[in-house]
Amino acid sequence: MAPQTLQPFELRVLLEVLRQGGEAYSVPLVLELERRLGRPVAPAAVFIVLTRLERKGLVTSRLHEPAEGRVRRYFKVTRQGVEAVKEERQEQGRLWRGLSRILRARRT
Repeated sequence: MAPQTLQPFELRVLLEVLRQGGEAYSVPLVLELERRLGRPVAPAAVFIVLTRLERKGLVTSRLHEPAEGRVRRYFKVTRQGVEAVKEERQEQGRLWRGLSRILRARRT
């Protein structure tokens, strides 16, 4: 199977779902992304990305319908999602390899 291509924000959301452990609900995901990124994150953008990740098979979701209160959708990273994260990490490592020396030489 060909590796999944992840956009930068897709990767950030996928990593945060992993960090949440088990299943993740979108509201805590948004709050933690804002904390980690140091900037506001649109809840709609996170939900759109989660839907896209689910279409790609990188996360699954389930609805929780409590007796009272709002219905919530919980997301969980699939095995394929974990593999996509691992591949992305390896690719980033290959891209950065050798740049430390070049960047140190170009300090201004």
